[in-house]
Amino acid sequence: MDIAYIPSPSTGVIHLGPIPLRGYAFCIIIGVFVAVWLGNRRWIARGGKPGTVADIAVWAVPFGLVGGRLYHVITDYQLYFGEGRNWVDAFKIWEGGLGIWGAIALGAVGAWIGCRLRGIPLPAWADALAPGIALAQACGRWGNWFNQELYGRATDLPWAVEISAGPNRDAGTYHPTFLYESLWCIGVAVLVIWADRRFKLGHGRAFALYVAAYCVGRGWIEYMRVDEAHHVLGLRLNVWTSIVVFVAAVVYFVLSAKLRPGRETVVEPDAPGGAGKKAADGADPAAKDAKDAKGAADTKGAQDVKDVKDAKDAKGAKPEGKAAAGAALAEPAAAGSVLTKDEPAKKDLGTAQPAGDTTPEPGTR
Repeated sequence: MDIAYIPSPSTGVIHLGPIPLRGYAFCIIIGVFVAVWLGNRRWIARGGKPGTVADIAVWAVPFGLVGGRLYHVITDYQLYFGEGRNWVDAFKIWEGGLGIWGAIALGAVGAWIGCRLRGIPLPAWADALAPGIALAQACGRWGNWFNQELYGRATDLPWAVEISAGPNRDAGTYHPTFLYESLWCIGVAVLVIWADRRFKLGHGRAFALYVAAYCVGRGWIEYMRVDEAHHVLGLRLNVWTSIVVFVAAVVYFVLSAKLRPGRETVVEPDAPGGAGKKAADGADPAAKDAKDAKGAADTKGAQDVKDVKDAKDAKGAKPEGKAAAGAALAEPAAAGSVLTKDEPAKKDLGTAQPAGDTTPEPGTR
């Protein structure tokens, strides 16, 4: 007897009148909103404009949904084109079946188109969105719980998920691999946010870290699943995909760090108050130093010109001073006073002795 387990919903859809409300779709929509919300905050923090992430997501999300569905249909074609199957079911995305590899690949094409239209670098946008994508996957995996799919081997662990009997499945309790992947994706988001703050990742390296970390978890989680899948050399196809994508992400991370170290200084050139404006205003240290030096030189030049002008004015005033002094000396003579050489000195002493008289005044020595 099972002591505890995670119950599954009896149905994955609730009808609101004629409108079906599907849990799988709600989980995807919630994931998209979480990714855009967090990506927008990170984009603004990097100097981008509010709303840019959402504008590009308008391109990326539809492309991603188509890519995810195509990957699933191609890799599990027997579910839709085998004997007794209806190919129309390939378009019923609400019944589940999205491959994350195809969603990321074709979603990147849509994001590239959006970035080109806005004139911003795709790697910078991907770095801002990377942890949000991981959280979106964490939300989306709960859609598998509503559809009772993507579970692992049978188990009696307290956190096992209860699966009811249905097409191609037996009733019982199984490993909730959807829950394992959801928790793993939350851990990946935290890792990317921490590493980005600690090491200032740029030029697509935060996104590469997300891809590599996700592949590590997807590899061992995929190995636990028991749903039908293609095998290559004894391993499920998605395990091989995880290995190949992991190696590609690590190689990109290493090469990018060597070729383009650091983080982008400008992510959206026309962003008001962002990195683009700062760069235009001379935020670059070399440009700022040159500007300061030029200003100092201009100030010094103006001061030198002023000093030269003052000096010229002073020099021009010197003859006038001499003339004034001469006029002052000549004025007594013009008044009819005849002074000898010694008389000015005697006058200064307040004496009226005749010239040549050397007898001292009484009381003087």
